[in-house]
Amino acid sequence: IKVLSLSKSSLQDTLITFPRTKKEQARIGTFFRHLDRLITLHQRKRGRLENIKKAMLEKMFPKNGADVPEVRFVGFTEAWEQRNTSYLGNFFKGQGYSKADLLPDGTPIILYGQLYTNYQFTITEVNTYAQKKKNTILSKGNEVIVPASGETAEDIARASAVRKKGVILGGDLNIIVPIPSMNAEFFALSLSNGFPQKKLAQKAQGKSVVHIHNSDIQEISITYPSLEEQNRIASFFRHLDRLITLHQRKVALLQNIKKACLEKMFV
Repeated sequence: IKVLSLSKSSLQDTLITFPRTKKEQARIGTFFRHLDRLITLHQRKRGRLENIKKAMLEKMFPKNGADVPEVRFVGFTEAWEQRNTSYLGNFFKGQGYSKADLLPDGTPIILYGQLYTNYQFTITEVNTYAQKKKNTILSKGNEVIVPASGETAEDIARASAVRKKGVILGGDLNIIVPIPSMNAEFFALSLSNGFPQKKLAQKAQGKSVVHIHNSDIQEISITYPSLEEQNRIASFFRHLDRLITLHQRKVALLQNIKKACLEKMFV
C-alpha cells in the first residue's frame, strides 16, 4: 500500500487566507471547537446507548439451556417456554421485486438488502417505493422478515418486524406471520441475537452469496415468555433504538453544519 506523505517544505509553501484581527480568528476557532464538542458529545451518548443495548440483549434473553433470563422486569417470574419457530407462525416468501423496480414514488417497499443498512429490529417507516404488481405480498403489520440472501452468514442471520401496513414485502425475503401469542418485535429480537442467531448463521449456505430458507428458520428454537412480558421487552429495546437513532441524526446534522460552515466561513 502506498503511503502518502506531506513534507515540511510543502507546508511552508502553502498559502492561506486569514482575517487580520486575532479577535475574528479566535471567534471562528471557538465556533468550530463548540461544534466539535457537540459532535463528540452525541457520538459518546450513542456509543453508551449501543453498549447498554448490547449488554441488555445478553441479559434479558435466557442463555442456551436456561428457561429464565438474568434480568427481568418486576412482576414477571414464570419460566420461559421453548418451541421451534415452525409452531410460532405461518411462513411465506417475498417475490417479484428487485432494485430495478424502485421508483421515486408509489407503494412503499422493503427489499432484503435494506435490512443490512436501513433498518433496526423494528420497521415503522419506509422510504423506498415501487409499482404494485399482481400477487404482491403487502404487510398487514407485525410481520417478521428475514433476508433470504446475503454476503455473509452473520449478515443474513437477522430479523426485523414490520409494523407498518401496506408495505410491499419484496424479493428474497422470508416472511413470518406470528401466532397471536407472539409479539413480532420480540420474535425478531430472538432470531437476531444469542443462540438462535448463531444456529441461523450456521444454516446459511453458499459461497459468494449465502442463502437462508424458511425451512431453515423453522428448525430454529426460541425461548419466550408471556405475551405481556414480550411486549415489555420489545418496548424497552424500541425505546433504546429511538434514542440511538436520535443521537445518530444529531451527529449527522452537526457534521453537515460544520461542513457547510467550513465552506462558507473561509475564503
